[in-house]
Amino acid sequence: MEAPRSSEARWSRVASSLPVRNVQDLAACSEGLTEEKLKRYIRLDIQDDDDVVAEQSGEVPMIDLGKLFNPDFAEDESARLRSACEDWGFFQLVNHGIPDDIIASIRGDIEKFFQLPLEVKSTYAQLPGDLQGYGQSFVVSERQTLDWSDMFVIIAHPSQARDMRYWPVQPHTFRKSIEDYSSELMKTAHSIVTAVAKTLNIDLELMVDKYVCQYLRMNYYPPCMTMAKKIMSNGKYKSIEHRVTINTNQERLTLSAFHVPSLDGVVSPVPGIAEERPLYKTVGVEEYSKLYMSNKLDGKRALDHAKLL
Repeated sequence: MEAPRSSEARWSRVASSLPVRNVQDLAACSEGLTEEKLKRYIRLDIQDDDDVVAEQSGEVPMIDLGKLFNPDFAEDESARLRSACEDWGFFQLVNHGIPDDIIASIRGDIEKFFQLPLEVKSTYAQLPGDLQGYGQSFVVSERQTLDWSDMFVIIAHPSQARDMRYWPVQPHTFRKSIEDYSSELMKTAHSIVTAVAKTLNIDLELMVDKYVCQYLRMNYYPPCMTMAKKIMSNGKYKSIEHRVTINTNQERLTLSAFHVPSLDGVVSPVPGIAEERPLYKTVGVEEYSKLYMSNKLDGKRALDHAKLL
């Protein structure tokens, strides 16, 4: 089966990753899990668990999607959304409308997939020059610090960009679960983009096709012992970096969905948002994405690239 050649499928080839040892398998080999082997997974530039501001965890903004489109609540909820984007750069979305059974199905199938024998999962391993598949991402050096996780990535939307070589047939319901969840998530993403655009007073036509490609990243974090601003908003809204801390007692599964624009497009401050002077330059999506992908766990460096001096 040949890889798809649609323009959206080019996202899969923006960067590649070197093959590394399966973390789930490494964690299961307790006798071979030496301090020397674990050193490559320790990030000295990230806070210890004790440094996390736990008292603020309950203050994460919660946005009700239903209220955003209800005339009786839209004004107040939009104000909360604007505040979350300006002060936090992220928020928890509730009342999103994705059916519970669809969420339960994708969650269950992800768990079943990562519990498959290594030789089965390896049939979906990343191929050279492709970000999709089973393995790790952003591994560009034999000496860099690695993530304590295994991941599985596929492009789910649009359908013509899918590379079915990576779509598992085990568990047997996985493909349908991905299809159903992806479809629902596209609707939710459209609603969120529309709501955010309204808080910035942006012409909604400018937001059309800004999320033409959706790829899903499923992550498995084994238990591990412990050892000693967005360009379009001209910096008005924050852009945060994702971090995960390991758990010493239990595994963790996550599913991240990325909705990305066309690689042939550009991003720039929207006229009217830059009330004084533009803080960011116009930059090509492909140029920015390649720079971002080349800076593992340092996404702010890519954002700095777009800043005007």
